[in-house]
Amino acid sequence: MACCRACSHSAATSATLTEAGILFPLAALRQRSGPTVMANGDRLVLALGGAGTVGSGLVKALLDRGFKVAVISRDSNKLEKLKAFVSPATKGNLTTLVGNVGSEEGAEEAKQALLRSVGKVTDVVSSLGFSWWQGGPPHTQSLKELHWVIETLLFSTFVSWKAFFPLVRDDPNCTYTFITGGAGEKLLMPGTGFLTVGAASTLAFCQVLREEYPEVPCKLNQVKINTGVASPERMAPGYLNHVDLGEAVATLVERRNTSHTVFTINSPSDLKTVILEGNL
Repeated sequence: MACCRACSHSAATSATLTEAGILFPLAALRQRSGPTVMANGDRLVLALGGAGTVGSGLVKALLDRGFKVAVISRDSNKLEKLKAFVSPATKGNLTTLVGNVGSEEGAEEAKQALLRSVGKVTDVVSSLGFSWWQGGPPHTQSLKELHWVIETLLFSTFVSWKAFFPLVRDDPNCTYTFITGGAGEKLLMPGTGFLTVGAASTLAFCQVLREEYPEVPCKLNQVKINTGVASPERMAPGYLNHVDLGEAVATLVERRNTSHTVFTINSPSDLKTVILEGNL
């Protein structure tokens, strides 16, 4: 089995931000009234998956904008690498905790430890399970392997949402944002079928949340990436630089002027549009 959890490798299908029931026009979003003004320095963003490729770019972007950021990871070495990656002047605003948000018991323990450490969480961004899997066609796989893929892509997303969503749910000044891949919409290449199954379950879960909680005060959004994401040294044609993606997601978190929306990014040019507009 070939497996790498660094990034999502969904193929790019368009060079524009789509609208049909998914994206609202940027100008229309700017016309919406936002929540009460809260300085970035007064906001604490919990970045679930913040020690990964996608998450680290987001963490750096948020810290550079003055946010306080917390990251929970099972791997203390990844947390140390994250501390070395972010801008030196912002390290004082980064809180890291070793914990497991992939199980119900672990997520609850991590939540209590986080609250003891930082006091209050105002925003959550989840980029858990941003994985690549190419183990082969389904008839060559075991139930154990399928369970592992679903656990990586769906179960951790659900368990962490169940634990941390109550911290922000009832406050219109708070946000909960999912970062997902588009692999669930088609088979990317032969041998990646279980990736499609797992990614599709995550996309469905995000849809369920938007429709089950239509009136929740918290800003609930999803950023769906239909291309690869990588650090500069691992970039390939059409990929997104993880820091550039982080800047775009940080913009969404910062502005808080839309909810229950899926923002689809198909190419680097989409990111440039978002960043140049300065608003989502």
